[in-house]
Amino acid sequence: MGINIGNIQYDFRDKVSEKVRLVSEGNMRFRVFTPFLFEDGDHLSIVLKRENDKWWLSDEGHTYMHLTYDIDEKDFLKGTRQKIITNALSSFMLEDHDRELLFPINEERYGDALFSFAQALLKISDVLYLNREKVRSAFLEDFLSLIANAVPAERFAFDWCDAEHDPEAKYPVDCRIEGKSRPIFVYALPNDDHTMDATIAILQFEKWGLHFRSVGIFEDQENINRRVLSRFSDVCDKQFSGIGYNREGIGNYIAEMMHG
Repeated sequence: MGINIGNIQYDFRDKVSEKVRLVSEGNMRFRVFTPFLFEDGDHLSIVLKRENDKWWLSDEGHTYMHLTYDIDEKDFLKGTRQKIITNALSSFMLEDHDRELLFPINEERYGDALFSFAQALLKISDVLYLNREKVRSAFLEDFLSLIANAVPAERFAFDWCDAEHDPEAKYPVDCRIEGKSRPIFVYALPNDDHTMDATIAILQFEKWGLHFRSVGIFEDQENINRRVLSRFSDVCDKQFSGIGYNREGIGNYIAEMMHG
């Protein structure tokens, strides 16, 4: 069965990015180059191939292998990490064939399939967020668990940066949630330093003219320096003094912002 590679590349570029390229690697097999990166700068590994009379996008096992650079495989198959991966597979309808992630292309919707597949791979890579030094505290584990349980997997991203305005990732957002009218930027605030960083980031986003809602969730608001807290309060739309007894309230507020 023939294939018009030019038409597919056009659809990829139209639906995803002008930077997408296709390179033939043999019979009915093409390497798909995209601008999407893991947080360490590695590109996503994506192949377009035809098997069993159907076109598929595949990572050929690269995504899980990439995770094992930082995490033992047994560790990302349990707890919050497993939930993030399971939610991503389910939400984006990916197939896991012995660690090879596959996405079927239906009705020749190549561009839509590539966009969904790339987003799913990036969502799965969010488990690396759990492996950082700053998330070793129980508070940040609770924060990640709260988000993973309250928000559909396809609507949040941990450690998000604005690629257009902030290519060097100087102003990360702990969690970006896709809202109905504008995104929600959620910050986990365990100490003064992180609270000051969040204040600076929010002010920078406003300077860039971004439209968003901001939420701050403290580990213990009483431990934050009063001047630092005052400055943060001036720029943040909503704050919660801790997770504990606020867990339900935080979930309800985020749900309201997602749909309002």
